[in-house]
Amino acid sequence: MSTLDPILVAQVDALLDNEPNPITVLSNASALINAAMTDLNWCGFYFYSKTTGTLDLGPFQGQVACTHIKPGSGVVGTAFEKDAPMIVPNVHEFAGHIACDAASNSEVVVPIHVDGKLIGILDIDSPKLDRFSQADQDVLVDAVAALAKHLDAKALALVY
Repeated sequence: MSTLDPILVAQVDALLDNEPNPITVLSNASALINAAMTDLNWCGFYFYSKTTGTLDLGPFQGQVACTHIKPGSGVVGTAFEKDAPMIVPNVHEFAGHIACDAASNSEVVVPIHVDGKLIGILDIDSPKLDRFSQADQDVLVDAVAALAKHLDAKALALVY
């Protein structure tokens, strides 16, 4: 298992500096995280939409993905409902797992807060079982906090 380098946090902050467009911010963040980690098959975002009442697909790197996930459903929805990061070593043992990509075997998810409000989830999948460590999750929590500083909740609300 490869551990994520903590330099990712500074890279996220530097890459997104002075970029006001949330789609650009999220697209580059997913690309950066995807490039920084090995053995991934999906890396991207879901954001809560008041219109649909679901977590809706945002920018990502990887295969075609589920477009809407209900809060409380699957790993993404559960992390959103609990407002807590999660590592799932084997998604096939997770009750209610949503198989968007049959190649996914493990997953790590991190809630995203902007202005103190839970707005979405960073979701990362791997074809390897037990791919993600606590150290990976810790770096991703810090990277998401750095990312959130570059997101404008009002601009996101126009999209989600």
